[in-house]
Amino acid sequence: MTLDDILNAPTPASSWVLERDCTESGLNPDAVRQTMRSRIAEMRSSIERGLSSDAPSITGMVGWNAKGLHDAPDVLNAPLLKRVQAYAMAVNEENARMGRIVAAPTAGSAGTIPGALLGVADHLGLSDDDLVMPMVLAAGVGQAISRQMFISGAAGGCQAEIGSSAAMAAAAVTELLGGSARACAHAAAMALMNTIGLVCDPVGGYVEVPCVSRNAFFAVHAVSSAQLALSGLESFIPPDEIITATAQVGRMIPLELRETAEGGLAQTPTGLAVTERMAGK
Repeated sequence: MTLDDILNAPTPASSWVLERDCTESGLNPDAVRQTMRSRIAEMRSSIERGLSSDAPSITGMVGWNAKGLHDAPDVLNAPLLKRVQAYAMAVNEENARMGRIVAAPTAGSAGTIPGALLGVADHLGLSDDDLVMPMVLAAGVGQAISRQMFISGAAGGCQAEIGSSAAMAAAAVTELLGGSARACAHAAAMALMNTIGLVCDPVGGYVEVPCVSRNAFFAVHAVSSAQLALSGLESFIPPDEIITATAQVGRMIPLELRETAEGGLAQTPTGLAVTERMAGK
């Protein structure tokens, strides 16, 4: 299964993905849907814990961002934007505290899908049952991407992690809002296309800075991609060609910028000070 397959699939795309997945795996469709319900419940739990806590992470670099944003006045009068960002950071701060989260597709990018999908659903007053099939589609998009490129920051930079999660989230939000299979595939493509070249440079090697705020930004990025696709906009470059290009760029990214903490933000004076401090503990 590829993104181009999803693009040409019947609508809703999630039903086609579910049928294909069950044919390949031998799983029962009801079992898959139940698994997705449990993942949604875990995502919601991590959001609720993250929004209610300002306990610091292991390094002390993060831990109060989600709650601080959630509790702050909405100065832009943009409740969806604020909710999506807060939800995404809540999940990743829970990850930084070693709390239970759903890797989607990785721990470092775990906040993007719940931030975008649950954020939009809660903004519109939709139920978690409405999210089950969009989650199936998100999984299908992740599977399609992973079959053509690596999805780890160590292998392909942050574009591989946050790009994949943004693509998955964009497709899911598009379907949630009634988009066609074609629109879902183009939403995923646009989300991935606009992350190409993003490096992985975690300070101290911890999945905290810039990872927590990066999930907030790319959850909004996913929602923006969905909005474009739902308005009829499409990627000029076909979806599968975007995956191929992203994979090529990932191989070009130097080792220092692939989760080694040997470049980028990790090598700033502040980043090096954090590394030294944590090494002394």
